[in-house]
Amino acid sequence: MNKGDTVIARIDSLSHEGLGVARVDGKAVFIEGALPGERVRFQVTKRRKSYDLGRTLDIIETSPERVAPRCRYFGICGGCSFQHLRAEAQLPAKEQVLRDNLERIGKVEPETWLAPLTGAHWGYRRKARLGVRVVEKKGGVIVGFREKSRSFITPLASCEVLDPRISTLLPALRELITGLSQPNRIPQIEVAAGDDSVALAFRHLVPLTASDNRQLADFARQYGLQVFRQSGRPDALEPVWPAEARPLVYLLPDFGLELEFAPADFIQVNAELNRKMVGRALQLLDPQPGDSILDLFCGLGNFTLPIARRAGRVVGVEADEALIAKARHNSGHNGIENAEFQLGDLYHEDAPNPWGDERFGKWLLDPPRTGAIEVVKRLPDQGGPQRIVYVSCNPATLARDSEVLVHAKGYRLKAAGAMDMFPHTSHVEAMALFERPD
Repeated sequence: MNKGDTVIARIDSLSHEGLGVARVDGKAVFIEGALPGERVRFQVTKRRKSYDLGRTLDIIETSPERVAPRCRYFGICGGCSFQHLRAEAQLPAKEQVLRDNLERIGKVEPETWLAPLTGAHWGYRRKARLGVRVVEKKGGVIVGFREKSRSFITPLASCEVLDPRISTLLPALRELITGLSQPNRIPQIEVAAGDDSVALAFRHLVPLTASDNRQLADFARQYGLQVFRQSGRPDALEPVWPAEARPLVYLLPDFGLELEFAPADFIQVNAELNRKMVGRALQLLDPQPGDSILDLFCGLGNFTLPIARRAGRVVGVEADEALIAKARHNSGHNGIENAEFQLGDLYHEDAPNPWGDERFGKWLLDPPRTGAIEVVKRLPDQGGPQRIVYVSCNPATLARDSEVLVHAKGYRLKAAGAMDMFPHTSHVEAMALFERPD
């Protein structure tokens, strides 16, 4: 095959990125827009030594799992990759990604597969970063997500996966920015939705004028929003309106908790899935009144504070000083006295343990996409925690860390399962339970 050729092939499976996988003359081809079981006509878009890339032109035989995408921007906008696959079929595909990674990278298999966690498929995303550009050929200001595999911005009038309180604002945001003094110097808007309020943070590369600030404040009052300006670091927010903004909040009702956060703080984007995820983590961890538990990569206390409701004592460790401050605030806000929070380096294997020589019988790990390999390698070969619950947003690094836990540190992978935190995307979240043999 040559670049630009048109070829017909049968799709065997889905790749971890949601592309259809076929073999042509023995060589793997990853084809955008194709589903397993389909026979498609595709165009070769790129050639590589060990694989090729293609784009579907026609579907000759259609999969029964194929559906019409709900969003008119699907295929252009890079926010979603699975809207053409029936929602109920997306989770099995993600489970397979987790299985493949554990087997291929970690050389492990759980003793039990957990039932997958899922929730609402639409309107779930409560946090996002919208790009802003001025493109005269497209009518001036555009607001949206990056196009698929390109740096351009898709001009969105709505978004099916965004919280509806944010999605309905998109046309008004375009009009607002058009009226500012220098719209081409507003590159992005950070959006965040709490349970009862929505905040927008406008990044600006030049100082805003008095007129700009008045327009932003008028917009906030009109739509009942909190509006901030952001000229420096992502967390350096200045309120525009109201002058004394109340923190955003989300509830964990099963634990009687109200967690406060700022628009730039990291939180899980899917509120329903987060509640289910916290519940499962606590079920697997099984905190008891006499337990001392360590929560690493604790953020603003999403797992630490629920653990504190059940355990005798919990220590949360986080590398971000601002998040530690938020966690301590949330602990006090909820009247919790048995949770401690420590600032510590969790990203270097030779760094001293922030928890010192203290031993904890149970650990919870909730690392970023890079995983927790430096923490895992610090575990003693003998005398480590009896139980570890690992919450992952990247099956590949979970699998890598699982290999060390099982084959080097002597743990058993008791259970694992997938979670659909980002429906209609190829993102796979997972949770795993490790136990040290008695």
